[in-house]
Amino acid sequence: MLQVNEIRENKEKFIQALNKRNFDAVTVFEEVLQTDDLRKATQSKLDETLSQSNSFSKEIGILYKNGEAQKANILKEKTTQLKEVSKELSETLTNTAEKLQELLFTIPNIPNELVPGGVDEEDNEEVFIEGEIPKLSEGAMPHWELAKKYDLIDFELGVKITGAGFPVYKGKGARLQRALIAYFLNKNTEAGYTEYQVPHLVNEASGYGTGQLPDKEGQMYHSTVDDLYLIPTAEVPVTNMFRGDLRTHSELPILCTAYTPCFRREAGSYGAHVRGLNRLHQFDKVEIVRIEKPENSYIALTGMVTHIKDILRELKLPYRILRLCGGDLGFTAALTYDFEVFSTGQDRWLEISSVSNFETFQATRLKLRYKDEGGKNKLVHTLNGSSLALPRVLAGILENYQTPEGIKIPEVLVPYCGFDIIN
Repeated sequence: MLQVNEIRENKEKFIQALNKRNFDAVTVFEEVLQTDDLRKATQSKLDETLSQSNSFSKEIGILYKNGEAQKANILKEKTTQLKEVSKELSETLTNTAEKLQELLFTIPNIPNELVPGGVDEEDNEEVFIEGEIPKLSEGAMPHWELAKKYDLIDFELGVKITGAGFPVYKGKGARLQRALIAYFLNKNTEAGYTEYQVPHLVNEASGYGTGQLPDKEGQMYHSTVDDLYLIPTAEVPVTNMFRGDLRTHSELPILCTAYTPCFRREAGSYGAHVRGLNRLHQFDKVEIVRIEKPENSYIALTGMVTHIKDILRELKLPYRILRLCGGDLGFTAALTYDFEVFSTGQDRWLEISSVSNFETFQATRLKLRYKDEGGKNKLVHTLNGSSLALPRVLAGILENYQTPEGIKIPEVLVPYCGFDIIN
């Protein structure tokens, strides 16, 4: 989240940068600055009023002590009036501060200079591609047909229990899912990430801390009785573990990984692009989160990209990396790289990971700081990435590894699932 002083100092620069997002910041910035001016003026007037009231109170005591009750009573009436003025000013100050905070919550993160301009996903830049797309035999199927043929996933049963977008994994499908989770976590912990098990529900403060609220409120499942939200990703509870912290410079970087189910109320649509595992309301994901010193955060981002590359190389899945354009960039991100795996059964690319640097955007909301070598308090940079989201990885494995004899299992996963083919 931007701070008012940053907007004052970099107004024109930020307006130009936010144009990449197709976000018109001119009107919002003017309202922010006017609201802040009103807040400052109100605070100044309130301070002056309270000071005068305190001065009168001291004078009243002296007057009573000196037997000048009439003068003291006159001042008491003025003090009463000042208290009423103070009350009104306090209410105005509270309302103005709340309005200012609400305005700041509507402003997305400033995109990094590497972010290309653009309107939507069609304008994203392909920056890397690797892996050979397999040539499948005649009669190759998309994953939802393979899942039915080999009794791996029951989409209809999920509809019966809950509704569309809540599949039931069965037999070797469930074991393969479990194998992927264990494999991803092991890869992450071997790379230095500490594993956590975190709550799957978070409070409102956590949603605001990482930027899901108020921007994505409509996409989150909300338990209204307890005012808790089902998590859309492990990023939310993991990053919020550090909300309000003041860390020492020697504690950074902090590397975390967690497996959780994820819940998203994404708007539904029809067609092959959302069939099967392509878009779900509940799915499993392993996440990585980093808390970094600002000067190291983009080195860390490169390291996260390399880490996910290594996983996909071991799975031997064809993939590519996209640098998201301004129009497709998430609200909280300064720079994002998307990983996509090629789905041979559908003849298209499927997003399986996003790796993002949020710079100080989340840290400002979280009040997450560290004390540098000179003893000065500074905001950290936060980063996160999917490592990896399971549904489309599973879809890619089913489709890319299908043969006339059955679905082969990537060699690296065989020790985790205990079989090398599904037939």
